[in-house]
Amino acid sequence: MEMYMESIGSDVAVEVVLPAAVEPEGMLLRAQQLRAAGEGHVVLTMEATGISFAEQQMRRGKYYDQPPFPFVPGYDLVGVVSEVGAGVATELIGRRFAAVTKTGAWADRVEVAAADLLEVPDGLDPVSVEAAVVNGITAWRMLHEVARVRPGGRILVLGANGGVGSTLVQLAVRSGIEVIGTAAVRHHGLLRELGAAPLAALEGAALADAVRAHAPGGLDAVFDHVGGRGVRTSWSLLRRGGALVSYGTASTKNVAGSSQLPVLKLFGALAIWNALPNGRRASFFNFWAGKKRDPRGFRARQASAFTAVCAALARGELRPLIAATMPLDQASAALTLAESRTVAGKVILTPSTPRT
Repeated sequence: MEMYMESIGSDVAVEVVLPAAVEPEGMLLRAQQLRAAGEGHVVLTMEATGISFAEQQMRRGKYYDQPPFPFVPGYDLVGVVSEVGAGVATELIGRRFAAVTKTGAWADRVEVAAADLLEVPDGLDPVSVEAAVVNGITAWRMLHEVARVRPGGRILVLGANGGVGSTLVQLAVRSGIEVIGTAAVRHHGLLRELGAAPLAALEGAALADAVRAHAPGGLDAVFDHVGGRGVRTSWSLLRRGGALVSYGTASTKNVAGSSQLPVLKLFGALAIWNALPNGRRASFFNFWAGKKRDPRGFRARQASAFTAVCAALARGELRPLIAATMPLDQASAALTLAESRTVAGKVILTPSTPRT
């Protein structure tokens, strides 16, 4: 992706486009004429947006409910309100907010519904906040609302060096919960720094044996983003009263075929296990659950979790892991880095070009 121009005017948005199921270098950069903010909406001038696992699946056409190609990816962002539409208070202009968009955030100007804005407290760095928007909300809600693990409990976090995983580790440790985390050996020092007992990224019986050596009585919760056949191992590691929280199907991102079938198979397995009279729980965490049915309740839950995460950031209790910060026009290289499995934390995109 080439640098688009030395400077751009305020009436143009620059965005990254996924034109089809392509390799990262196949993404496009385009300039679009900005429309006025719609009723009830604002325009955020992006300060930071991030690369999540969702975009890694989307570029392959493997995300469960992604839009048809072409589209602008980008799950979340942090930015400053530069324009408001009808019905939105002008006092919002100049204030910093975060937003979770699912798609559309890989742009230097992003239109967002005002109702979906999440206020960023003063004094927090936007890049640090961006690393903890969808990651933080997801981790906080899975730990406290879904698994409901109490202080003194013991959990397993698969992929504990990732964006959600590392956030889960820190939130759990701060809550008095013992954490076992899997990751490549090169990340074990980091996991120890965060307060987790590290395990190699094993599978099947090898993983089960390693975990049981740490927790012979079983676990209070397992957080599994991998899916596939390995989710059976996660389920088997729970004690009575424990909770399996599944939140992805990473193991199938390179598998040809339907993007929906692996998720549907996972849902079926979770439903069967929940029906068993063994005192364990299994659930799939869907970030967007309830938005259409109860939009006010959905937004209130997101805002509550985001407020708690920002408070942890402000107190220094949460260390956002930032693998790299790169300009928007280097999104291809940034996505390649994020997919390399060599980094810990989140790769962040920032604006490429100053505004005139």
